[in-house]
Amino acid sequence: MTHIRTLGQGLRVSAIGLGAMGMSQSYGPNPGDRDAMIAVLRGAVERGVTFFDTAEVYGPYVNEELVGDALAPLRDQVVIATKFGWRIDDGRSAGLDSRPEQIRRVAEASLRRLRADTIDLFYQHRVDPDVPIEDVAGAVGELVQAGKVRHFGLSEAAADTIRRAHAVHPVTAVQSEYSLWTREPEPEVLPTCGELGIGFVPFSPLGKGFLTGAVTADTQFAPDDVRATIPRFTAENRTANQVLVEHVTSLARAKDATPGQIALAWLLAQHPWIVPIPGTRRLERVEENAAATRVPLSADELADLDDLAARTGVHGDRYNEHHMSFVGR
Repeated sequence: MTHIRTLGQGLRVSAIGLGAMGMSQSYGPNPGDRDAMIAVLRGAVERGVTFFDTAEVYGPYVNEELVGDALAPLRDQVVIATKFGWRIDDGRSAGLDSRPEQIRRVAEASLRRLRADTIDLFYQHRVDPDVPIEDVAGAVGELVQAGKVRHFGLSEAAADTIRRAHAVHPVTAVQSEYSLWTREPEPEVLPTCGELGIGFVPFSPLGKGFLTGAVTADTQFAPDDVRATIPRFTAENRTANQVLVEHVTSLARAKDATPGQIALAWLLAQHPWIVPIPGTRRLERVEENAAATRVPLSADELADLDDLAARTGVHGDRYNEHHMSFVGR
């Protein structure tokens, strides 16, 4: 049976979604076999996953096309989220742009690539300090009125920004990095979402692979793997961060689960309106991740994980300095 969760505004999705970004970029050599990725996306739907995440900037453009082609025959069974907010020049992101006319342009182009009549969930990918969030919310609200968008979301936004946006047009979901080793949303963003009835969608819920135990101090990243640029993933920091993974791994063994399932089960236990979107290129991982809904963690086990995470801390920032400048506005 598929476990269903409800984000804001009554949007119902599978408790575990699928982030499609890694099918087109960021994690080493990109899979050359597009048909194989289409099979993974369709296979995910067969296994009860109904929530898929993409963005125009992934690729750019090719990830939306991939998701659109894969899910077109299953469109009435799925919820597809995509994002606006970057200026894209010569196939590369070139700074932020959330001007209303840009939002409208991106919506039309994304609809074509997704082969859809409506975008189910349209996130502002990063907050643009040059455009008042009220103008952004108003522009998306007009697209909702026009039937081109169903729901409005924000990504990596600060609590005050979420409130201001929500006052203009209801926010359905906030997407930010959140996991056992990335806890920044807890003090302000999660309480704000709880108060306003907004769902929360953690990306990188497995710590970009680290919490699965698959990444060790010895792992060599390909030059085009984003983790090679992230301070948290230097060999020295990976060694220091290993303590948390070892605890997760031993708990997984005791519960006949995988470390990744424990990390996802921990997220699901935080709030009933949290829906993680782990990314993968393999169907067996889709199955493993979806099965995390069947891994119960006791209050003691959750407390132990929290205590250990607090005690050990995390060594290294989750982004390099350039990327950190785009978050938490």
